[in-house]
Amino acid sequence: MIVDCAIYEGGRRRDGELPLEEAYKRCRKDEDAFVWIGLYEPSEREFDSIKREFALHELAVEDAIKAHQRPKLEVYDGMVFIVLKTARYVDSDEVVDLGEILIFLGEEYIITVRHGEASSLEGVRHRLEDDPGLLEHGPGAVLHAIVDRVVDDYTPALGGLEQDVGEVENEIFSPERSNPAERIYKLKREVLEFNLATGPLVEPVQRLAQGHFSVVPDEVQAYFRDVNDHLTRVHEQLEGMRDLLTSVLQANLAQVTVRQNDDVRKISAWVAILAVPTAIAGVYGMNFEHMPELDWTWGYPAVLAVMAAICGFLWTRFKSAGWL
Repeated sequence: MIVDCAIYEGGRRRDGELPLEEAYKRCRKDEDAFVWIGLYEPSEREFDSIKREFALHELAVEDAIKAHQRPKLEVYDGMVFIVLKTARYVDSDEVVDLGEILIFLGEEYIITVRHGEASSLEGVRHRLEDDPGLLEHGPGAVLHAIVDRVVDDYTPALGGLEQDVGEVENEIFSPERSNPAERIYKLKREVLEFNLATGPLVEPVQRLAQGHFSVVPDEVQAYFRDVNDHLTRVHEQLEGMRDLLTSVLQANLAQVTVRQNDDVRKISAWVAILAVPTAIAGVYGMNFEHMPELDWTWGYPAVLAVMAAICGFLWTRFKSAGWL
């Protein structure tokens, strides 16, 4: 559906709401005006009129309708088509909820197609409308504001991941006998998917910052360089977090192995201790008539004392060796 459709001239939004056909005709008559159309999960039928009015390339239109694209920047007959991945962290489920914003950028228009719940553009539009000096630079300024918002929203998602990774790290080295291997694996998968959503975006933002496109004026390029720095830091943090989770998973495996070895040593020690009275009792349980100490009054307590002495000696040695 169409969320908003407006014409901007000289950094100001024209009053009133216009249908698509009328909005495009008016901005074509005035070189200083451009139209900004925002859509949310449009169907092919809903997008057909926009495709026809703005002569959008069919491959880009197909991507915008179906979504589920990797971040990229493509040029079709002077039109710039950009795919951005949005992100928000759902702490209760420990997952990164990814969405998409697909942008068609021309000299006289910018069309945004949003999929998913993250990174609403309503606040971006209001902020730009409060800054006519920036908005008068045209669709390129709108593109920067959208990319900047998407990249800024990576920070809280990244913070949520870092907090959970820290909790897992502390859990591994805590005295409690827990095995958070499943949680580690799931977090690593979320970090990998998040990294795949941000990594491919670095190169397109660099191209925008370097001034390869006429629809992005020189005055806006400096802002893209700032976004590029921010995006690069996010990408590097995700790479570091992925390596950390790999190390944490290995440390957890090593600790589980050590705990298993400790358990085996303890079991072996107790088996060795219990083997002594079992062996002695087994000998005296034989039904032979002539056995030592059978007629001795203190024979029974003496055997018990020997059993206790040997077991106590073995327990002391195993305890000092760290097996018990």
